Amino acid sequence: MSNLKLLNNKAPEFSLKGSDGKTHNLNEYKGKKVILYFYPKDNTPGCTIQAEEFRDNNDEIEKSNAVVLGISKDSIDSHNNFIEKLDLPFILLSDENGDVCKTYGVLKEKTMSIQRSTFLIDEEGTIVYENRNVSPKDQGNEILKVLKNLN
Repeated sequence: MSNLKLLNNKAPEFSLKGSDGKTHNLNEYKGKKVILYFYPKDNTPGCTIQAEEFRDNNDEIEKSNAVVLGISKDSIDSHNNFIEKLDLPFILLSDENGDVCKTYGVLKEKTMSIQRSTFLIDEEGTIVYENRNVSPKDQGNEILKVLKNLN
């Protein structure tokens, strides 16, 4: 994992396949805030709690002109099963080769697993919040506080 700090810098562009079958590019979301959260693996206890936190706060997040995008190295099939199981209202992106994880500095070098991390990107594409030591619990409340401070 790198010590890369992205706060107050332009968010690195990416192009990833989403659980909706479409390819998603970060620049498509210009004009909206983007909550980009990286997580280790679908259907694991911590990742389930984290996804539920975003799900349970999604209405408030959307009222703040923000969208949630989750990224892991899982396949689209795995993502779709996870979405169905938890009734997630947001898109999960598949970074199977880990390139975007590397770009954002969230890939652990020794294990090649993902460090649970959350970034908030403003309407202009700048990273205005970065947390690389995320606790799955209260993730939704934490991001809502950050969004309220921005508005």
